[in-house]
Amino acid sequence: MNKNHYAIIMAGGVGSRFWPISRKTMPKQFIDVLGTGKTLIQDTYNRFLKIVPKENIYILTNTNYKDLVQEQLNMDDDSHIIGEPAMRNTAPCIAYASYKLRALNPNAVMVIAPSDHLIQDTDVFVQAIQSALNAAADNDALFTLGIKPSRPDTGYGYIHWDNEANLGEFKKVDAFVEKPDLPTAESYLKSGEYLWNAGIFIWKASQLIDELRIYSPNLNDILEKGKDSYNTPEEENFLLKNYPTCENISIDYAVMEKSKSVYVLPVDFGWSDLGTWTSVYGIASKDEWGNVVIPDPENIILYNSKNCMVNVPSFKRVVIKELEDYIIVESNNTLMICPKSSEQEVKQVVADVSSKFGESYI
Repeated sequence: MNKNHYAIIMAGGVGSRFWPISRKTMPKQFIDVLGTGKTLIQDTYNRFLKIVPKENIYILTNTNYKDLVQEQLNMDDDSHIIGEPAMRNTAPCIAYASYKLRALNPNAVMVIAPSDHLIQDTDVFVQAIQSALNAAADNDALFTLGIKPSRPDTGYGYIHWDNEANLGEFKKVDAFVEKPDLPTAESYLKSGEYLWNAGIFIWKASQLIDELRIYSPNLNDILEKGKDSYNTPEEENFLLKNYPTCENISIDYAVMEKSKSVYVLPVDFGWSDLGTWTSVYGIASKDEWGNVVIPDPENIILYNSKNCMVNVPSFKRVVIKELEDYIIVESNNTLMICPKSSEQEVKQVVADVSSKFGESYI
């Protein structure tokens, strides 16, 4: 494996749309959402062990989750955990990681990926990441992976590529597009020129910093002040003082949508961002009536119920009668029952629960 190749796994989100199983104290990346026996972050970590040396894998997370990361990934210490002292979206944390890696190795080439996505074809994923790492090492450009869309999905952002300006197998990115309405998504699918934005990025650490100077100078100025403290005992104090002053902004808005040197590799490796219970329902095994039951269907009795997503503790005995297209989830002494069509309202439900019962329930 190439010692200049690094993986940064982002594991700082709270996963509120998976409430009540996902909570602030135990977000979805640390949960076995699919009932496979492994948590999402464990699956992600194991995939990257096939791509970069173990010592070159870093977990980017909130400082509150350091113990969870160490426990789940069997780490002896926290030296490979990059802790954010405050939640500031993806641009500040990725910029921080880039500065930290560049200080470790001026030739560092890095892949940044979420910890909570599903990848069904690991071999194709590994090959795609390796190709992108090699391309990033050889070119002063930013690279991303774009998922070939299988349906006109309105829940994802899209990437439009320019067929006239390619870099080998990589397509020049023409534009990043926000989540479309259904007619627009259908037109994207028909054109064949749009890809789902998977939020997986690859570049030289030094290249990302160069782009930050141009397109997000305020953020860059803050983190550049600490360039002599990264990977030293002074790093923590610098971050505590300065990191909370960074703008709350995504890497897409801060850099990717502005840069003139972004390339995308169209891929298809069975990807899902597992952003909602319906996304889990879409990829999970179903019974003959279209129901998904995780983790133990032996403890559930369903009467005349169809297309339901059920996730309850294995020690519970549950009877469900005459429900169709519902989500039934129980965890931490909290039960949620709602139509699948209303799952985008779960964030508001969480806010209401917090207001009525207190933050301990979220």
